[in-house]
Amino acid sequence: MLIKIIVVGKLKDRFMQEKCDEYLKWIGPYAKTEVVTLPDSTVEKEGQAIVKALEKERNSYIFVLSEEGKQFTSVELAQTMAKIDRKLVFVIGGPFGLAPEAKQSANTLWSLSKLTLTHEMARLLLCEQLFRAISINNGSGYHNP
Repeated sequence: MLIKIIVVGKLKDRFMQEKCDEYLKWIGPYAKTEVVTLPDSTVEKEGQAIVKALEKERNSYIFVLSEEGKQFTSVELAQTMAKIDRKLVFVIGGPFGLAPEAKQSANTLWSLSKLTLTHEMARLLLCEQLFRAISINNGSGYHNP
């Protein structure tokens, strides 16, 4: 399995960075992961940068995290990921949201929560949920139903 995570802005909180790195390390035996960090800017420029980064991913399945997206349980996410037979790309915008063209690039708009989350918190939750989904699909004991 191949996973690419495209994010706007670096994680400034050392704890969050360490936890994200830990989850990505745990994913390592099951999937090759790549994180692409785009610079903070205006929503419009960030949108252009995301669309440009996604031009290389035309054959990939793209999840764009957005508050108006579909919500999944962890098991539903695992089942969805298991059905996709191509590279998975996950996109998290910057602190001021996503430009419409970035959202239009998605195969699936995904909402982590009805709550408003910081983009840094969204990144941590994404990494944890990716590990959880992979664990569910591989029968490890991480997820307790």
